[in-house]
Formats: sequence, C-alpha cells, structure tokens
Amino acid sequence: MRHSMTILDRFALFSAYDVAALTLLLVLWVGVGWRIEHPSARHPSTSVLMAEYRRAWMKELVTRQPRVFDAQTLSALRQGTSFFASTCMIALGGTLAMIGNADQLASVAEDLTLTDYPAIIWEFKLIVLAVLLANAFLKFVWANRLFGYCSVLMAAVPNEPDHPKAYHRAGQAAEINITAARSFNRGLRSTYFALAAAAWLAGALALVIASLLTVFVIWRREFWSHSRKILKDA
Repeated sequence: MRHSMTILDRFALFSAYDVAALTLLLVLWVGVGWRIEHPSARHPSTSVLMAEYRRAWMKELVTRQPRVFDAQTLSALRQGTSFFASTCMIALGGTLAMIGNADQLASVAEDLTLTDYPAIIWEFKLIVLAVLLANAFLKFVWANRLFGYCSVLMAAVPNEPDHPKAYHRAGQAAEINITAARSFNRGLRSTYFALAAAAWLAGALALVIASLLTVFVIWRREFWSHSRKILKDA
C-alpha cells in the first residue's frame, strides 16, 4: 500500500494543465488520424485520393512491359520505410538514454524553465515521447514488410491481360499496397506528434501550442494542400 501511495503521490506532482495538455495531444493524434482515414465523400483526404491512384497503378501493371518501373517504384517506397524506421530507432535510443539520465536533464531544464521539478516529472514526459517513437517504429517496420508482400503479389500477376487471375491478383497487390501506405502514414503522424510531445519539456502551454500546430500542418497537407488539389482535379 505504501508503494502504491508513493506512485499516486508522484502522479500528483503533475498539474491539471499538464493532464489537460497531454489529453489534448492524445485526442488530436487519434482524432486527426481517424478523420484522414475516414473523410467525407465530398472532401476526401490526400491519403484516400492516393489509394485510388495505387489501384490504378496495379491495373496498369497488368499490361505494362517490362515492369522495371514498377519494381523501382516499390523499391523506393521500401527504402523510405527503412529510412524512417532507422531514424525512429536512433531517436528512441536517444530518448531512453535521456530517461536514464533524468537527473542531469532536470538540472538543465531547471535552468531553462526556472522550475524545480523532481526527476520523475521529466522521466514521464520522456516516456510519452518514447511511446510515440516506438509506435512510429513499429508502423514503419510493418509498412516495410507489407510493401515486401506487395512485391511478391506484383510478381505473381500474370503477363497476359486475358488471364482469369490477372486483374484479381493486381487488385490484391493494390489493397496490400494501400494497407502498407496506411501504416506508413500512421508512422509519420506518430513521428509528428512525438515532436510535439517533446515540447512538453518546456511546459503544458508549449505542449498545447505544439499539438495544435502539428494538427494544423497535418490537416493542411491532407485536405488543403496544392498537391491535393492536383490529385483531386486529375
């Protein structure tokens, strides 16, 4: 019971503003992701528009000879997921190292914020950052594997358009490709919000501002960007 009370006492060190800011971060992270993947029919997101282009890509695959361009494109997609996965792993390692040296971080933060908080406060803030980075890493790794599945399915698409399984397998490859892209985009959003979570080290207000700014950037790119307009008009 004493140990339990100690834990409760530690969490009591966080102010209501900290709790509200963290809640806002999590709600915005989940909410914007859901809206991007489930937009209205009249105003689809860039991700939804790109899904249709991926289906069109796989239909063209059936009749394209040779398929070198398709292989190169998929290879570039896999390289992108590998790069971000490696980057998240490095960032996660650095964050865990900072958690192990929370006392030193507390001393530096005290000089910057002029606030004397115990090390447990900084450790918890870094744990939130680490969780978001870990989630991003797992999403990127899964996206990389799904793009690998897609490459196998693309290789299994018959060369003859009249083959009864040609367009069926091309459709399967398209859906796997879309699923991989969805996982990749989730990883990106998790990375964006991890950057926002880092602002919590400067206080609750900084976290709120960073969270709102992150949502604004993501929302603009998905629903109001010039590239989306081009995709929509095509």
